[in-house]
Amino acid sequence: MDFSAVSSALKTIGQLTQEVTSLWGVDEQVDGLASELRWMQSFLKVADARKVDHEVIRTSVVEIRELAYDAEDVIETFSLKVASKRKGGFSNCIKRSACFLKEGCLLHQIKSDIEKITARIKLLTRQLKRYDLSKLGVDGERPSSSIERRESRRSYPHVMDDNIVGLDKDIKKLVPVIIEDGSECRVFSICGMGGLGKTTLAKKIYSQSQVVRHFKHLAWAYVSQNCQKRKVWEDILSDFNLLSEADKKMKVEKLAEKLSSFLEENKCLVVLDDIWNTESWDSLKPAFSVRETRSKILLTSRNKEIVFHSDKKGFLYELQCLNYQQSWELFQKTSGFEVFTYLFETLFWHCAGYKIDAKMKKLGKDMVQHCAGLPLAIITLGGILGTKYFSLTEWLKVSENVKSYLKNNKGEVLRDVLALSYDELPPYLRPCFLYLSHFPEDYEIHVDRLIQLWVAEGIVSSKQEEGDEGQIAEDVAEGYLMELAERCMIQVRERDIATLKMASFKMHDLMRDLCLSKAKQEKFLYIADQSNAWQLSTIGKDRRVSVHNFFWIQCIKSPRLRSLLFFEKFIPNEEMEKVLPLTMRSYFENHEYDDSHNLLFCFVVLLIITVLDTKLRGVWKYMFNNFNFLRVLDYERGGEAGCKLPKDIGKLIHLRFLRLRGLEFLSSKLPSSLGNLRCLQTLDLRIEGIRGKSVHVPNVLWRMQQLRHLYLPEECNRKTKLKLGTLRNLQTLVNFNTKNCYVKDLFNMTNIRELEIRGPFNIEDFNTEELDKNPPIIQSKYLHSLSIINDEGRIDPRHLVHLLLSCENISKLSLDVEIRRFPEYHYLSSNLAYINLRRCKLEEDPMSTLEKLPNLRILEFHYRAIVGKEMFCCGQTFAKLESLSLQGLSFLEEWKVSEGAMPSLRRLAIKNCRKLKKLPDGLRFIATLQELKIEKMPKTFKDKVEEGGEDFCKVQHVPSIIFQ
Repeated sequence: MDFSAVSSALKTIGQLTQEVTSLWGVDEQVDGLASELRWMQSFLKVADARKVDHEVIRTSVVEIRELAYDAEDVIETFSLKVASKRKGGFSNCIKRSACFLKEGCLLHQIKSDIEKITARIKLLTRQLKRYDLSKLGVDGERPSSSIERRESRRSYPHVMDDNIVGLDKDIKKLVPVIIEDGSECRVFSICGMGGLGKTTLAKKIYSQSQVVRHFKHLAWAYVSQNCQKRKVWEDILSDFNLLSEADKKMKVEKLAEKLSSFLEENKCLVVLDDIWNTESWDSLKPAFSVRETRSKILLTSRNKEIVFHSDKKGFLYELQCLNYQQSWELFQKTSGFEVFTYLFETLFWHCAGYKIDAKMKKLGKDMVQHCAGLPLAIITLGGILGTKYFSLTEWLKVSENVKSYLKNNKGEVLRDVLALSYDELPPYLRPCFLYLSHFPEDYEIHVDRLIQLWVAEGIVSSKQEEGDEGQIAEDVAEGYLMELAERCMIQVRERDIATLKMASFKMHDLMRDLCLSKAKQEKFLYIADQSNAWQLSTIGKDRRVSVHNFFWIQCIKSPRLRSLLFFEKFIPNEEMEKVLPLTMRSYFENHEYDDSHNLLFCFVVLLIITVLDTKLRGVWKYMFNNFNFLRVLDYERGGEAGCKLPKDIGKLIHLRFLRLRGLEFLSSKLPSSLGNLRCLQTLDLRIEGIRGKSVHVPNVLWRMQQLRHLYLPEECNRKTKLKLGTLRNLQTLVNFNTKNCYVKDLFNMTNIRELEIRGPFNIEDFNTEELDKNPPIIQSKYLHSLSIINDEGRIDPRHLVHLLLSCENISKLSLDVEIRRFPEYHYLSSNLAYINLRRCKLEEDPMSTLEKLPNLRILEFHYRAIVGKEMFCCGQTFAKLESLSLQGLSFLEEWKVSEGAMPSLRRLAIKNCRKLKKLPDGLRFIATLQELKIEKMPKTFKDKVEEGGEDFCKVQHVPSIIFQ
């Protein structure tokens, strides 16, 4: 159940009213509201602990969330207004009777609003107290519907007539590992999302002749969500033919001892199918705790955490979705299409024109794509179509509604299998999962952005209040995301090259369907497009709207809206064409500017701008004046957004997240009213002026003392000079430069984690005589990533060295600036795992310095990073280097590698190094090298590397050599 709304409201009440309630005399009303919310929170926790699944409770959860949001809005609005007046010299104006009257009205209004919300909560409380939770759901048990789902569960093997589809390679990989006697690994785990075929794979391994011969005894036990250890142990003993009637009456501890002794003395394989969590393993562990044994355990689970919890040396095997060819093969078998095709063409081969309709085959292939490689979905679809007697008409009907067919009919099984993953989520993860419904189908979700959204909406908060210092909200959110990945509810796409943390992920189509279904059921958000935008005018309680296709924002009539996410351009081109009169567009497109058309051309341009700006300004004005409770405003794709950003944006005082990236304004001067947004945590100002015009940012950002992530424009105009020294909570700062900012302000950012400097970097009052007397620039021990990009010229080497000297813990360093000479080793962090150098124009070989970095894993030299002719990697160096990229090094002629250098190298890329004569001889000694990519190199160089060439012997051991 979603506790996040209530928790967020209570947190807001605690933080924002500590001082103002005693000052204004509303503490009694606020305390009463907080008390009611705490009861609601306790009720939800008990209901969730007892696994209550009742219509009344589900409806109440939605209502509780709405009441909590209302409470948070009222308290925060009041607190912000009071704080604003106190900072603005309220002590002087309060003497005036007019001010007393105004503030008296505000006090009366806040009391009235709180009392109304409290009354609504009390009414709901009285209704809920009528229900006995112990009767609606029993501790430790699922509601009846879930029990039925669990008990009816069976494996859906992608095996037909003993013909395995898509599992043969998995069997070949797993069987040798499991039967290996020399391994210390005792626990093996097959993990993946629901419906992938984990149980099927385990069954095939269980029945393999090699496995049966290797182990003296084999046993299979089905664990499930509601783990009953006695039943599991009895099932295993029964398979071993050891279970007697006396054992069934034996104490459970004795049963565990008997099983443990048998496993210790014999070579056994035990399969624990469908184990859900670490708690289940802990309850079963007494029977499997013996370390010195030849017995092995094979687990199947949706949770990757279990294998390493059960055995630190455990083996994890992640089952993947089927590729398209495998999916089509499975579909043909399960639907009977393969057999039908064979019989039909065999019986009617002599009849001209009697062939399987190619259209039916195309329909089948198209429908298979909707299953996205999930075996259970393919089997479900095949089962549905198998009952349609291969009628083209019937297949067309299914094709038109394939998704709904997968959700209904036999698809109920599929839906229920996936729903089990959601049912098992702890309360804190459910709103995190539901939030993923905001994103369009097949969308690659970037982790940093998602975490910032979670924190801004109060879905995730710091754990510091629980005494766990250092667990800021972003760290907590990252842990939650890892839990979703471990539960196989999201699919990791990219990892951070230095830290290997998740950088982006996607959702399987069917898991996303589940997410959308649950979000709709819980009224979590509204997804708007042109087909349904009109409905928003009749729905007044939507708190979150995700815009997947453009529509005019004026359609939204939800005054309490909290978040707006746009995944389409501000105004797409086709909509622009509707806005501008056809005659003006035609004239503008078919005439070029010259003196003879001067006045008329300028008039048409001015008219177009006026018409367009009027329309766009109307969009902004409507948003800023009607959605005063917005906490999130996120533009995904930018686009033309009018003449300028209206000053009315300052009315959105509740905003935590504002992303304007890519929006184009004719006037690139931002309004000073941005300074009103004191609650902002994330601010992305990477807007674009028309025709590359620089952006003016007013000096108001210092007021936003809650800012955690700040993205400045790539280029600010010369009038911009920002004071940022008050932003002590800042974790991310992008596009900082000393032309528009003060380098001394970095000193106060003690929580900074990522710093990107774009443009000039010069240290004020730098002591060039005694360098060691200059104070450190960076005081944050958390900084892990530093980037410097300067298109305008060099950076002073002394300033660079001094900056690097204060970055003691960075793991990522990117330099895209002319430096001529690489800093000495003792100026660099020993934690550096990733270094990217571009346009550095290094005149000396930097390898003698870089080889001293003990943790360097990835090294990239791109476009004139080096202008010297030689590069040398001597022996026993770069012990951890895994990836090396040489691109655009147009002066490099010779590269030498000694035996013993780069012993861990796995990937090597050489691109557009046109003077490089040959590969180094030392590559022959690097046994770990898995991939060599040669791109845009001279034909003579490629000929040497290809089989038969003089350099081929150096890399013939490399499995993958790619030429492009």
